[in-house]
Amino acid sequence: MAALRRLLRRLLPSSLFGRLALLLSAAVLAGHGLALTMLFQLGPPPDRRMEPPPTAPALMRPVSKPFIEFHRQPPPPPPEMAAAGFPSLPGLWLDIGVRVAALVAAAWIGARWLSAPIRRLASAAKALGQDLDHPPLPEVGPSECRDASRLFNQMQSQIRQQLNESDRFVAAVSHDLRTPLTRLRLRAEALGDCAQKHAFQHDIVQMDQMITATLDYLRGTAQEEPLVLLDVQSLVECLADDQLAVGHEVSVGGVAAPLPAQLSALRRCIGNLVDNAIRYGGAAHIQLLDSAERLCIEVHDRGPGLPESELGKVLAPFYRFELPRYGQRGQVGRDIGVGLGLSIAHDIARRHQGALQLRNGETAGLVASLQLPRQPA
Repeated sequence: MAALRRLLRRLLPSSLFGRLALLLSAAVLAGHGLALTMLFQLGPPPDRRMEPPPTAPALMRPVSKPFIEFHRQPPPPPPEMAAAGFPSLPGLWLDIGVRVAALVAAAWIGARWLSAPIRRLASAAKALGQDLDHPPLPEVGPSECRDASRLFNQMQSQIRQQLNESDRFVAAVSHDLRTPLTRLRLRAEALGDCAQKHAFQHDIVQMDQMITATLDYLRGTAQEEPLVLLDVQSLVECLADDQLAVGHEVSVGGVAAPLPAQLSALRRCIGNLVDNAIRYGGAAHIQLLDSAERLCIEVHDRGPGLPESELGKVLAPFYRFELPRYGQRGQVGRDIGVGLGLSIAHDIARRHQGALQLRNGETAGLVASLQLPRQPA
């Protein structure tokens, strides 16, 4: 069987044009053959009651009409064609039907055959955004598809290499930036108990969190983790307990069944939404709305909300809309925001083939709605 396949690969044209031309030629020839076969097999038999050929004395009989007048008359049809009615109207319809059926069948089979490499390429392109370590495409099929698969594999390798280099660059920058911050922190500790010490500590923590948020955002594009069956109910309750332990008001409502998700990414996504609600609303309520198709996680706050024109803009990286913050009470690090929390949550939602939408509450506050499909495509 393998030898036959190799032989067919050598005999078949290597381009889509050649294969399509060969397929259509075979379909036309097959249609002609089937039509003629069925026409002669199913058509009426010729009339066998034919008069015997004239004998020699009969041929010598005188002609009753002039020769020129005899040739002016149309020749009579052959007896077998007159009896069989050839070509008949049903026979013509049969011929046309067989040819059309053969062409339609060949077109369907050919479309499946020729589009198989294209479907593999589309599937790999769709999976590229979810997994950069996806196995390379097999470089098989017509020459055009082989070239496309080869270029796609090269593109995937280059993207993976660039992201790995970006990850190494982020790690180096993180080390280089945190070293002077550590020295500043040690110098601030040596100032003693004074107003400048608290101001220095506030600025140092703010710089540290800004660097952390920026580097985490850059690093997140290159880091991928597998999907696991995640207990979202327990994850949300653990996040709420962590916030309650440091004095923040966070509550949870509703129930949710386990969901295929990336553990670290989803924890960070929900955590960013809760932190944003606490920073700008003073408290957070997490509501779980589960269904057979999707899981909706809503985070409500008690803040002033956002203008309708800003609901989509705040999802962009580094976009900040100034609002009164509940952390501005002299507590170090409580009023930090660089415009990346919602953007990171938005990217994680899209990575799970979900969506993050913002809307203002019916009475007050902002509602961040995270929708995750139960069966990712």
